[in-house]
Amino acid sequence: VRVTRALEQIIDWRGKPLCLRVDNGPEFTSHHFDLWCKSQGIAIQFIQPGKPMQNGYIERFNRSYRKEILDAYLFFNLAEVREHTQIWMHEYNNNRPHEGLGNLTPTELSKNIRH
Repeated sequence: VRVTRALEQIIDWRGKPLCLRVDNGPEFTSHHFDLWCKSQGIAIQFIQPGKPMQNGYIERFNRSYRKEILDAYLFFNLAEVREHTQIWMHEYNNNRPHEGLGNLTPTELSKNIRH
């Protein structure tokens, strides 16, 4: 339910995707998620078990976040995690060019797509 609630917020902000590529975690194999995707007209594309590179963008993001935030700091409460994450997300999306995006930031790419 939390996943679909987050996806609804993203859809309000970015629009509805035709397909979601996901791993085989329980949050994506649940009956609720399956029914929600069907009701939204969104196809589900599962990566093959043991093949995380079939979802390389999120694997890269997860590695970067783990290395630059989770492994870099000792947190004493959830508020600290959120604060560091907000700062990191702003840098990641607005200031850091990504090779996979033609050396644009995600924000720059998003602006280019809209125009």
